Amino acid sequence: MPKVFDWRGYRFYFYSEEGTPLEPPHVHVRKDGSEAKFWLRPFVSVAYNRGFSGIVLRRLAQQVIENRERIEAAWNGYFTGND
Repeated sequence: MPKVFDWRGYRFYFYSEEGTPLEPPHVHVRKDGSEAKFWLRPFVSVAYNRGFSGIVLRRLAQQVIENRERIEAAWNGYFTGND
């Protein structure tokens, strides 16, 4: 499970083998047993939320928006081997 970055104790990551065929670029966020998944395109949106409040989810979405290029670079580097 490649980690992209941490922010205030939240871990932003993706799974190395998720979906066949491979799902489009996205990121998971986890902290204290709660987890959410965000699609990156065509715009950042919540795929699912398990345990985060609405306020926290909005803050996490903002972090995904601000770091979308970083997340996509990590995703593409991992899955295409072009870091």
